[in-house]
Amino acid sequence: MNTHPYLRAFLAGAFVPTLVLPLMLIVFIVVRLVLRVPVPIERGLVFPMALVPTLWALWNMLWLGSHPRTHLPIGLHGAILPFLLLPSGALVATCLGVLHLGEHGATWFHACTVPYALIAPVFLCVLAGYYLVWKYVVGFLNRELEIG
Repeated sequence: MNTHPYLRAFLAGAFVPTLVLPLMLIVFIVVRLVLRVPVPIERGLVFPMALVPTLWALWNMLWLGSHPRTHLPIGLHGAILPFLLLPSGALVATCLGVLHLGEHGATWFHACTVPYALIAPVFLCVLAGYYLVWKYVVGFLNRELEIG
């Protein structure tokens, strides 16, 4: 099957975040409406719900196009994506007033301060998670769609 490989790569890349983001929405609804947490979390969900599936899909298309030249494994390629998502998400959140970067940590919604010493290990866990998801899930979908 050699027809439309980039369309198939787009669909394979968008698969995981399209399944995960509705689960995040359910958690949001429970936290915000059932547990009545007074933090306006919905302002922080706009960026991931709108852009992340498309970015994953475009990232998979980029892997498909660049793989013959770079021979970069898909897991490593996927682990690079958080290095683009974190700064762009932080920039958007800062511009929208959702995030304030202080001297000792990041403050979300003017209510929750997270120290930088905690952000670094969480980011490393995110990198490991991205690597595994891209290697095993997106790589599997790419092989099933005969594009990997």
